[in-house]
Amino acid sequence: MKVAVTGSGGMLGQALQEVFSDVDIFALKRSDFDVTDLDKTVASIKRIKPDYLIHAAAYTNVDGCEHDPETAYRVNGIGARNITIACEEIKCPVVFVSTDYVFDGTNDKPYNEWDQTGPVNKYGLSKLLGEQFVTSLTNRFYIVRTSWLYGPHGKNFVDTIARLLSERDKIDVVDDQTGSPTFTYDLAAKLKELIGRGYGTYHISNTSYCSWYEFAMEIAAIKGINGKINPTTSEKYKLPAKRPAYSVLNNTMLRLEGIKELRNWKEALMDYLGQ
Repeated sequence: MKVAVTGSGGMLGQALQEVFSDVDIFALKRSDFDVTDLDKTVASIKRIKPDYLIHAAAYTNVDGCEHDPETAYRVNGIGARNITIACEEIKCPVVFVSTDYVFDGTNDKPYNEWDQTGPVNKYGLSKLLGEQFVTSLTNRFYIVRTSWLYGPHGKNFVDTIARLLSERDKIDVVDDQTGSPTFTYDLAAKLKELIGRGYGTYHISNTSYCSWYEFAMEIAAIKGINGKINPTTSEKYKLPAKRPAYSVLNNTMLRLEGIKELRNWKEALMDYLGQ
């Protein structure tokens, strides 16, 4: 099996390379081709001729997307369009990695795959645009929405909290946003299990959920750090981009497809932190 991965230098991309190391894998970076350039994207994918392509390349700076929405739409939307056009020419299925931020966060229970979308920020809107391009241009697709990713390759919340607690006596963390922290290696392993199964839209995140404050508290507890963590509100924290208050994903389609859900987020976090 030949698998191409865009965004291979990113946090998820590097995890995918390790998980798929037993197959013929093509790790694609921006230096190989720019996904926003249709002609170069088509030429590159047709030359490689993968059996599957996992499109993990994205502009993921949520606040940056708010300041520069056109770049977000170009990379996350047009980039997904170009990848899908290229894959469709060679009949290659596309795995498009999307986000919980396509939802507005007003639910009081986990979102199913078929629930109404309604992004509250430009990042979520750009990823939804990407989803729409993929689903309208091919029937061979896996839309995979995930949430709150962290892993060993790149900047992430877990490492940031551990560092801040080692540098300061106290930190503030918002407690009015709820989601499911997801370990990149768990996601990558589940993507490997998913491809070749039924096409469609899937939610894949570690099970159960927490607020960012509860996530930080768990990190401190596992690391044995005694620094003070104060809960605060999104209103007081004030970031450029609004975040959904509740973006927990229900992995319904995985269960319906007969695929085991990911482990609890606390178990995955302990694994990541080596405990």
